[in-house]
This record gives sequence, structure tokens and C-alpha cells, in this order.
Amino acid sequence: MPNIAIELGKISGNLGVTAAYGEQQDLDGVKVLPVAATWSGFGGGSDEAGNGGGGGGGFSLPVGAYVRRGSEFRFAPNPVTLLAVLTPFVCVAGRALGYVIKCLKKKR
Repeated sequence: MPNIAIELGKISGNLGVTAAYGEQQDLDGVKVLPVAATWSGFGGGSDEAGNGGGGGGGFSLPVGAYVRRGSEFRFAPNPVTLLAVLTPFVCVAGRALGYVIKCLKKKR
């Protein structure tokens, strides 16, 4: 029976940004390097009788891409991901600002 930890280690080498997007691309002289936040987790185990099992999973969130045109190098964010990240931030910041204004009015 194969060692489950070794097998999971081999699989985890294929995960990450490269697996989600591929390598750097050259498009008409423009170099594009994709950027993503990825994470994965694995687990496994066995008993004394040799019965074992394991599993795992992963997730990749496309953040954007670095774009290089000649000597210019800039980051182009993914608009969908940017909205998904900014929405909770704006809600929390708005609520905090409301509390600050409320406290300032009480002090008068």
C-alpha cells in the first residue's frame, strides 16, 4: 500500500498559480504574468490494520495580472475580485464612520 503522505505531497506540487493560470504569456510584445491567491489543504491517516484514506482540496482566487509593455510594468487588477474584496471593507468603514460621528455628537 502506498504511503498516503507521499502521494499527497506529489499532488500538492501541481497546485498553485501555475496550475490555475499557466505560465507567463507574450501577447504582441506585451508580457502578462497572472497573479492569484491560492491555498490548499490535505489530510490522511491509517489504522493498524492498514486501512487508510486521505483527501484534500484547494482554492484559487484570481487577483489580476502584472503587465509589461516595454519598460512600463504595472498591475492590472481583476475587477470582479476587486469588488468582492472592497464591498465588505466599505461596509465596515461606513459603519465605523457612523459610530465615530455618533460619539462626536454626544460629546457636544
